[in-house]
Amino acid sequence: MQPYAAWAIDWARHESGNMSAAVSLQKRLVVGLTMGITLLWLVATLVTGRLVQRELDEAFDSALQETAQRLLPLAILEIFNREETIAPQRIAPLNAQQAHFSYLVRDAGGKILLQSINATPDIFTARPKEGFTTTATHRLYSASALRTTIFIDIAEPLHYRRAAIWDAIIALLQPLLLLIPLSLLGVWLLVHLSLRSVRSYRDAIEERGAGDLSPIEAGQLPAEISPLADAVNHLMERLRCALDAERSFTANSAHELRTPLAAALAQIQRLHREAPEGPLQARITQIEASLRDLSRLSEKLMQLAKAEGGGLLSETPQDLAALLEFIVQDLRRSATAAIQLTLPAGAPVLATIDPDAFAILLRNLIENGLKHGTPEAAIEISLSSAALLTVINAGPVVPVPMLARLTGRFTRGDSGADGSGLGLAIAKTIASGVGATLTLTSPATGRHDGFEACVQFKIDTRKRIKAEFST
Repeated sequence: MQPYAAWAIDWARHESGNMSAAVSLQKRLVVGLTMGITLLWLVATLVTGRLVQRELDEAFDSALQETAQRLLPLAILEIFNREETIAPQRIAPLNAQQAHFSYLVRDAGGKILLQSINATPDIFTARPKEGFTTTATHRLYSASALRTTIFIDIAEPLHYRRAAIWDAIIALLQPLLLLIPLSLLGVWLLVHLSLRSVRSYRDAIEERGAGDLSPIEAGQLPAEISPLADAVNHLMERLRCALDAERSFTANSAHELRTPLAAALAQIQRLHREAPEGPLQARITQIEASLRDLSRLSEKLMQLAKAEGGGLLSETPQDLAALLEFIVQDLRRSATAAIQLTLPAGAPVLATIDPDAFAILLRNLIENGLKHGTPEAAIEISLSSAALLTVINAGPVVPVPMLARLTGRFTRGDSGADGSGLGLAIAKTIASGVGATLTLTSPATGRHDGFEACVQFKIDTRKRIKAEFST
């Protein structure tokens, strides 16, 4: 069972993590707004292209009509002033712009009287017809003179118009190459500044420990996210009240259980001294042993309740080396075997674990080694600068299937020693509650026998760097 405090902080981190990692709101806004601006620009370009095409068609048609009206009088003079010939006369263009056009001068019957040098009769209609006409390849205009006896048909290739329209569209699209990166930068800056309070709120959730249940400062959050911050603070408040009530219940229960058990055990011990020798003494001895087992079991259950109920993390980092040295010195007074302690030299090993929770975890690991290890062999305890706690005891090798079950509740090994089967379960629960990892190994590292329990704590690097700098 994960502690409530850790669960609440993990939930809040999960909610804030969804915003920055899984589905980044900033990324979605930047990409979405930039794509929207680009799409609107493309639509505007298409609409503008249609308008430009209409205006260009009108301009080209006007130029085509004006050219025909200017060429027709000159063509009539040329026809009437020339000598009679059978073949129609071909006229060279006066300039390069006029070379875009080709024209025919015909009579009402369709006979060609005059034509430009680049004119091809196939692109014109069979008989002259006044006004504009569009074919697959050309735009045609026909005008008449001398009471519709002489017609001029002038043709312009359509690819000139298409080329002009594409030039206009490309000119409209070229700014888009600069608009896209500028839009990305501008939208990113705007969104980045707008979400500054949201990022600050996210960082406040990520940086605090699971044992810190104080309200989170919301700041100037957007109206859409402010209710979420209020809901998180409300949850923290309810959780703090629940944990306080649970701690109070645990303390009262421990006191109420220990007192009757101690009184009953004292009465049994007194009865043991007063009872005569015989079967009654053996029965009293059994009752005394049962009461002692029950007392130890109640103590383990209280430890398990504390491990599962929360309060495992401290709001300030603790020096594991100092705590370890103090606890080991206390245990050496009642230990049945020697305890060897190895501590790291140099800077303190800081981790955000409650001192009482660390003491419970360490005592259970050492008691496990004392109960199930070789009696005459010493218990080896070490702590590295990387916050790796190791407890090693000599003894037979524990099979791999049994290792996987030892951290379960009421699970005992094959050593035959007395115990409740809760020691390693409590150690694992505390380790999980503080974000540490408990690893069991048999045989011990570098040996052919023995049992090794390793707990890897998370170092508070920020606090450690600050401590090293101050020293």
